[in-house]
Amino acid sequence: MAQLQREGKVRWIGVSNFNVEQIDRAQAIAPVTSLQPRYSLAHPEVESEILPFCLLEGIGVIVYSPMASGLLTGAMTRERISKLPDDDWRKHDLDFKEPRLSRHLKLVERLRAIAKRHNCSPGAVAVAWTLHHLAVTAAIVGARKPEQVDEVVSAAEVHLTESDLKEIETVGELAA
Repeated sequence: MAQLQREGKVRWIGVSNFNVEQIDRAQAIAPVTSLQPRYSLAHPEVESEILPFCLLEGIGVIVYSPMASGLLTGAMTRERISKLPDDDWRKHDLDFKEPRLSRHLKLVERLRAIAKRHNCSPGAVAVAWTLHHLAVTAAIVGARKPEQVDEVVSAAEVHLTESDLKEIETVGELAA
């Protein structure tokens, strides 16, 4: 990638799912402009080292799966998960099984209460929570239906209060 950048064939170099050591190694070769890590209330692991490092280094962070593969949208229920086809990876993922599932569903109920106050969906609150972190530049979200797009886009307009954040993170600590 560094060679392609020197040749003018690429402008910027981004990486995905790198840890701090890997980013440092890559930076020794060429500047890393962006990182794309998984980040959500269900998976906040990048908060402790990676996000602060990127903020300090001026590396843009575009997070993926801010709604934890649909788990934090408010649409996932035990019944819906049990009816997922066997070839749906979520049916076999630990986040969609006990004991994590109960913690995640409890978190969704908290997101639902906050969403009601902000007139949006629980998924929009989950995305807004990721965007609240100073290191996060943007969030990659997915939608299967056109009406889901409007719900998710509203996340950019949700301004979580300190009280909202404390309420979310109290339950979020249980979900991690």
